[in-house]
Amino acid sequence: MAFELPDLPYSHDALADKGMSKETLEYHHDLHHKAYVDNGNKLIEGTEWADKSLEEIIKGTYDANSVAQSGIFNNISQLWNHNQFWEMMGPGENKMPGELENALNDAFGSVQKFKDEFSAAGGGQFGSGWAWLVKDTDGSLKVTKTENGVNPVCFGQTALLGCDVWEHSYYIDFRNKRPAYLGNFLDNLVNWENVASRM
Repeated sequence: MAFELPDLPYSHDALADKGMSKETLEYHHDLHHKAYVDNGNKLIEGTEWADKSLEEIIKGTYDANSVAQSGIFNNISQLWNHNQFWEMMGPGENKMPGELENALNDAFGSVQKFKDEFSAAGGGQFGSGWAWLVKDTDGSLKVTKTENGVNPVCFGQTALLGCDVWEHSYYIDFRNKRPAYLGNFLDNLVNWENVASRM
């Protein structure tokens, strides 16, 4: 069962007026994401992972002691990460549902404090990686950051929101200004309805 590159849930230019250009989506989705799909499929072909789900492969190949990880883990985890990433953004107003706002207020003190913590996590991730809002195994909401393709699945957590801080995700639009990219992501791009649905 080969994995496929999912279509974007919106057009390539749908986020352009919100700070993510058509060119970024063409490179990021059509080339980077597709490479994870293609490489992941090649690497699992004929192995014990060939008929497993993305989550099963991620859990089975993650090695907490390996910075390098394996080719299978790196490609499959990044495939999963990007599948989520496109769904977590969207055109339109993207108003935050009251239930999510209340949960963030309870967990972090305010929505702004959550945004500050999330931005600090993404901005402070050395090199490539991701910033996450997760529901932890005890049901609490937490902000985390992970290196390279590591994601909340590795730790039994539920990913509510993730932001890709690999340079290819922002360099066309923001050059080396990762904090500006993170601020724009939180203020303009996040599909908060999608985030709330994951709770």
